[in-house]
Amino acid sequence: MMMPRFWADAREHRERPVITVMPYALLALLVAVTVINKRSAGGSLLFDLVLCALAAVWMLCVFTLRPAWRDRPAVMTVFVAVLVVIMMVLVVRDPWFGFFTPAGYVYAFRLLPWPWRLPGVAGVAVVASIAQAYDVDKTTLGGLMTCLAVVAANVLPMCGFAWFAERAAQRNEQRLRALEELGEANRRLEATLAENAGLHERLLAQAREAGVLDERQRMAREIHDTLAQGLTGIITQLQAAEQAGQDPAEWHRHVTAATTLARESLTEARRSVHALRPEPLRTARLSEALADVADRWSALHGVAVQVATTGTARPLPPEAEVALLRTAQEALANVAKHARAGRVGVTLSYMEREVAVDVWDDGRGFDPARLGSGGPHASAGGGESGGFGGFGLVAMRQRIEALSGTLQVESEPGAGTGISACIPTATPAATPVATPVAIPAAQTGVGR
Repeated sequence: MMMPRFWADAREHRERPVITVMPYALLALLVAVTVINKRSAGGSLLFDLVLCALAAVWMLCVFTLRPAWRDRPAVMTVFVAVLVVIMMVLVVRDPWFGFFTPAGYVYAFRLLPWPWRLPGVAGVAVVASIAQAYDVDKTTLGGLMTCLAVVAANVLPMCGFAWFAERAAQRNEQRLRALEELGEANRRLEATLAENAGLHERLLAQAREAGVLDERQRMAREIHDTLAQGLTGIITQLQAAEQAGQDPAEWHRHVTAATTLARESLTEARRSVHALRPEPLRTARLSEALADVADRWSALHGVAVQVATTGTARPLPPEAEVALLRTAQEALANVAKHARAGRVGVTLSYMEREVAVDVWDDGRGFDPARLGSGGPHASAGGGESGGFGGFGLVAMRQRIEALSGTLQVESEPGAGTGISACIPTATPAATPVATPVAIPAAQTGVGR
């Protein structure tokens, strides 16, 4: 954005001596030539020197010493017009003053606004033509035609050049305006993107706060419905036992009831704590937790499970680990219920911006077209019991989609089933780890 202005400023800096020094240098040189020629020829010098001094004073007073006047089109138009008249008189007296016309062209091109530039350039071109045709006999028709041809040869090309230069300047100005408008649009777009990013962050924060509030409300209901009621019952039974006095049977009955309520409350407390974060994830990373879950599942059901981790492992948010682990557990549970599989695989894949868990089996499979219409249960290992409207698939999909992830089920009757849960992450891959492969027995791969 700043380069065109930089180039324009640099060009103006380079051209400044041309417009401020060159006219005086030319005029001084031509004065010297005039003095030499007139003295050798015995001509009069006074009028020529007065005209040259007038031109120098005019340039000095109106242009050189008044930089602020250069931005006044009317003043500069008068300045160039008077200078052209002085040049005309000088050329009529002495043709070598035609060499002063480059200064006139410089002033006309640099100082006159459009369209006044055209007559200014044309006037300087006429002065140059008079100097070039000075020795032509103007009393004959041929001489007049020659003079007109010289004038045309000077005026037309210079005016044409002035016109093309103006068009180029207009196009350049349009490009500069377009660049400025583009820059302004980019700035507005950046501001809009920044505002949208801020809004997105606020929405995420509000969503997290809403999730925390919902979890607090759930825990409050859990504590109220289980622990608080259990503790109230324990207090009631202990008070009743205290009031039983010397009746051992009644005292023992109330103490036994209090002990039973205490055990039930402890069980509920442990269940509530485990619901916050699964036990395997409290003591191991996700890959190890999946291997542990698969190991226990294999030992329970007698089916070999192939567990693998691919990619570069990295820490994940707790909610992502919980969602992936719960999805794998639910998928394995459905394999046991419905698939009648001989081999099962669990793969944890760390990709650049996503983490996925795939569970597949070589079981009976099902027709995916029956999803949501009373078909097999949502699982790796779909079978004929239950329905896809069951809570298993719903719970898995809700967990994954709540983290902006995707859940995909692929199956074919008689060819097994695969379920894939994928969650996006913003954390780049960091520390490579060895790929654990767990569960004994023959584990030839079964692909989907």
